[in-house]
Amino acid sequence: MRNSSLTTNDGASLDAGSIFFSKKELSLNHVNLIGKISNQPRTYEAPNGRKIIHFSLTTVETFLDENGEVKSKNHLHRICAWGRWVKVLNELGYKGLKIAVEGKLTSRFYYRNGVRHAISEVEVNDLIIL
Repeated sequence: MRNSSLTTNDGASLDAGSIFFSKKELSLNHVNLIGKISNQPRTYEAPNGRKIIHFSLTTVETFLDENGEVKSKNHLHRICAWGRWVKVLNELGYKGLKIAVEGKLTSRFYYRNGVRHAISEVEVNDLIIL
């Protein structure tokens, strides 16, 4: 019979349910969205010279209410991308385009007129035009 417990190089024990990480070390920030671009993508230049493109993505959640009727709810997501995605979205992106986005959720702060503002957005890692 095989031993269901493994040990790492530093002697830490890993259970059979997680070959690579112990449960207290496991952390994941991964977002997958499929929806439509809800505004024309806009390109900005950051103070360091990096070009960044922002747009909103609308997704639709469909569910049954307590009476068994089909309902839907729209969700709006703020998306940002840079690198090769700036060129792709400038050339091919438009309001209403259906896309799939894979990335991570990030939060950042900025100041406008001396007031601190917080933003949460999805940073694009990969994008597919559907």
